[in-house]
Amino acid sequence: MFATNASAMAGGSTQEGGSGMEGIVMLVIMFAIFYFLLIRPQQKRAKQHKELINNLKTGDQVVTAGGMHGKIVAVQDTIATLEIASNVRVKVNRSSIVGTRTDQLEE
Repeated sequence: MFATNASAMAGGSTQEGGSGMEGIVMLVIMFAIFYFLLIRPQQKRAKQHKELINNLKTGDQVVTAGGMHGKIVAVQDTIATLEIASNVRVKVNRSSIVGTRTDQLEE
């Protein structure tokens, strides 16, 4: 009794000769939209960040994720030493460096 009432409310018959491919096509379209709007740009940003981290060298002026600006004075495997003021050096993880600065820091 409940099944017939539910199908009557839904529009009569359960499936009117359709092959069911519409649902699969919609899923594929949804996945394509998610891929091009979310997944692909995130992968591109991750690749650029990895390149930045791998290309760090002594003398580069960088910005960390915490907003600290400094000049790299030493680079190790996973740690970079930044000079943020004269004779003030801080060790940070290389992965926390989010960008480089092209203009000079104030001394």
